[in-house]
Amino acid sequence: MVWVKICGVRDLATARALIEARPDAIGLNFYPRSSRLVALDDAAAMVASLPDAIEAVGVFVNAQPAAVASLVRQCGLRRVQFHGDEPPEQLAEFHRLLPEVPLIRAWRRDARGLGPLTAYLRQCSALGVPISAVLLDASRPGDYGGTGAVLPWSEVRQECETIALPPVILAGGLTPENVAHAVRTVRPWGVDVASGVETAPGVKDVALVARFIQQARTAA
Repeated sequence: MVWVKICGVRDLATARALIEARPDAIGLNFYPRSSRLVALDDAAAMVASLPDAIEAVGVFVNAQPAAVASLVRQCGLRRVQFHGDEPPEQLAEFHRLLPEVPLIRAWRRDARGLGPLTAYLRQCSALGVPISAVLLDASRPGDYGGTGAVLPWSEVRQECETIALPPVILAGGLTPENVAHAVRTVRPWGVDVASGVETAPGVKDVALVARFIQQARTAA
């Protein structure tokens, strides 16, 4: 069954409402320039409210490893997603601080395809950094996710079939209407959604979330 992450949850009431839909994870965005930025106290309260079956993933963009580690400890985050331009050395520094925390590396696929990602992952491996999953997002200059831009799914599937990658999480423009087709086309390990289940930036619609999860899981 495909793993589902609902990203950009901002408040405790929404987190509690989403529990009934049973996502595998919620994403808490700590990027200061994001419309989905979550406050530290709110993040800690949300993590504390989640059942064990739902993990909290911290999403960071170009933050210093020590700052990321501090937030992980304060909030009780179970996984970290690096979604910026962080070099492998930065991931290695974080891994030294908290080696038990799994890492997701987000990758904004551009016209070059996934070739640069394989080179990046080789560097991570050489530094002893285990990547638990890669999140494939659409590339838009100056933006770090949540844009609604869609990846070319058929091309991505062909690349994933020819390149050895960690488990793939598909993101980028997914909605309740298209996620089933995306899952059948790409066959990812997981899917990630933010804007596709919102009525406004950062405002999740619980009914849309439930439909998204149902469509993703029945398509797998």
